[in-house]
Amino acid sequence: MGQLHNIERFTTPPEISDIESLAREAYAHMPDELRDVASQLKIKVQDFPSEYMMEAMDCETPFEILGLYQGVDRRSMTQQSRELNEEKDTVFLFRRPILDFWCENGEDLSQVVRHVLIHEIGHYFGMSEDDMDKMESRTVSLS
Repeated sequence: MGQLHNIERFTTPPEISDIESLAREAYAHMPDELRDVASQLKIKVQDFPSEYMMEAMDCETPFEILGLYQGVDRRSMTQQSRELNEEKDTVFLFRRPILDFWCENGEDLSQVVRHVLIHEIGHYFGMSEDDMDKMESRTVSLS
């Protein structure tokens, strides 16, 4: 993987595996309390959201959405129903919209991926924007 924060020096677009690697690193460096509540999450990177996802989120183009949580609302489940439920909660990260955002804003790609990941986890668990910002500021920067 090359230098993902230097747009001018990067000669080919980062691949799905590059974004997956950045997401794993970001997750590993999140505060313990966020990792603990998100320990059952699956993180999946794909180029774009599906048509179903776009319709559900009322998106006109696939570039409107950088990430999405999909799964069961575990806050309302009992411990027993959690154990019986085999469906895995998933945070989707969408490579092409993330790359467009990265190129347009010039932010470090690892920070963009970290931000999207934290916010998707945070939205699911009902965190406020302030709580997510605090959690993000306590996450180790990888750049």
